[in-house]
Parts: sequence; C-alpha cells; structure tokens
Amino acid sequence: MPASDLALLIEAAREAGGIAAAHFGGTLDIRHKPQDQSPVTQADLAVNAALETRLRAARPGYGWLSEESPDDPARHRADRVFIVDPIDGTRAFIDGERTWAQALAVAQGGQVEAAVVYLPLRDKLYSATRGGGARLNGVPIGVSANAAPDQAEVLATRPNFDPAHWPGGLPRMKRNHRPSLAYRLSLVAEGRFDAMFTFRPAWEWDIAAGSLILAEAGARVTDRRGAPLRFNNPHPQTDGVLGANPRLHAALLDRLL
Repeated sequence: MPASDLALLIEAAREAGGIAAAHFGGTLDIRHKPQDQSPVTQADLAVNAALETRLRAARPGYGWLSEESPDDPARHRADRVFIVDPIDGTRAFIDGERTWAQALAVAQGGQVEAAVVYLPLRDKLYSATRGGGARLNGVPIGVSANAAPDQAEVLATRPNFDPAHWPGGLPRMKRNHRPSLAYRLSLVAEGRFDAMFTFRPAWEWDIAAGSLILAEAGARVTDRRGAPLRFNNPHPQTDGVLGANPRLHAALLDRLL
C-alpha cells in the first residue's frame, strides 16, 4: 500500500464531509432504490461523485466499489480497490440526526489496508492502517477490556437479540444503537462500547473501513460465525459481523455457535 493512501482518504473524507454538511437540512430529493427500497438522496449522489472523481484521479489503477455506483467488474482485476459508502446512515441524515458518516477504505488481496470513518457534524475522524494502530482525531484508541457477555454494553439492532440466534443462551447485555454501521464499529474501537454485531448480511461498503479501525484498536473482527472477513467479493456482502476484544469475542461466539 502506498504510504500516502491514508492521507488521501483523510483529505477526501473531509472534502466529502463538507459537501454532505452543505446538503444537511436542505431539500434532499429523496428517492428509493428499486432493489430494496432503501433511500438515496441528492447528497449521497453528490458525495459519491466527488469521492469518485477525487480518489480515482489520484489512483487511476485502483478498482472502485461504492454503494452509489453501478458495480464495475473491473474491480476484481485491480490489485487495490476503493470501498466507499458516501453517507453511511442515510435515514439518519434524512431525519436530521448527526450520527452519519463517510466510510472510505482501500483493500488489497481481500484485506483492508487503510481506512477512514468521518462524522463531520460530530468532528470525529477515525483512521487506521494495517499494522499501524487506530486513531480518533489523531489520538490512539483501543477497545475495552470487558470479557463478560452478561456485563457487556453492545451496539446492535433489536432483531439480533432474538433468542433463536443464541443457542448457547442470550447474554444479559445492555443494548444500544447507532444508525451507521461504520460508526458502531468505530465506537467499539474507541472503547465506548464493548462489542457490536449484526447477523444480517452486511454490505462491504458499510463495514470495510470500520472493520480495520476496530481490528487495529485491538479487537477480533469476524463474520457472525467467526470466519475472517474478506473484501472485494463478487457479491459484496459478508455473513454478518461480530467485533469485540478477543476474550469477549470468543465468549459471544460460544453462545452463538
């Protein structure tokens, strides 16, 4: 990975954050995607266009995978690929909430090598490089040490607490929620929560950046069954996500399998 990839992602995220913030609270021209009826706004599309122009001009040989771009099979032939969510948490953005983010990553050989999650309205920029640790606004961060599932504060949506998901017994966890998956991963990396999980298939653009940030903060981050996450897949989804410090991850996985 070129040493400047992280700097490029940080610069691009800040520029994209400014574009999104300029649209925030304005007329959004909300539409719904035909495949799943999820919302998309003119802000999503404007941020996506700016990021694609900026990043692909800087790294013309990299592939491109974004929530708001048609999938380009050429990404499979590229040595490195950008994986981007222009606005992670679009529904929160539409509702006037501040917990939405830009999520930008560079992956090589199925692994994320550089990542940024930026929340412009909260002035929080999480970043990481593989082997280089994780940071929030330039300051190193790390995961919590809590290893007890029954005492854990976790980030997850309500359906993930269906006892059917937990053959080993549903722990007495304290549930919290944030609309952005990238932000959930980053909050666990920051140590503000002990774990995050989702058992639904997760789109790569939602989790690529946050998964590296969380792993570099000292967590184990896998799919819902404990398998390593791989990126730039032909169908760009993973089998859910489970992230926590290694001891808590093992304890949660033991309840799930």
